[in-house]
Amino acid sequence: MTVFLALLKAFLVGGLICVIGQLLIDLTKLTPGKILVLFVVVGVVLGALGLYAPVVRFAGCGATIPLVGFGYNLAEKTKLAVSQEGLMGVLTGPLCAASAGIMAAILGGLIVALFAKPKEK
Repeated sequence: MTVFLALLKAFLVGGLICVIGQLLIDLTKLTPGKILVLFVVVGVVLGALGLYAPVVRFAGCGATIPLVGFGYNLAEKTKLAVSQEGLMGVLTGPLCAASAGIMAAILGGLIVALFAKPKEK
């Protein structure tokens, strides 16, 4: 029952974030790219203010997997790096936090490029 409750919380919070994104697409003139950037910035701001940590504790992956969670992760790693390294942590914190995601995107793109057969239009 505990696993079911954790999955339900993750589904509800992650689904709510997706609903907000869909509403932004449907009801505003924002492009999907701008909405993605908005989600990351909102995650950074909420993470820096300490408002997103309770959501992460409540929903787990339902709050950390969406782009808002990526922004939250950037803010948390930056705060940690600043406390350990001082002002240099402002530069190293976000780079360390984002490096795994960037590497996954690069490797995924490489694998797709190796096996894809592009066709001319």
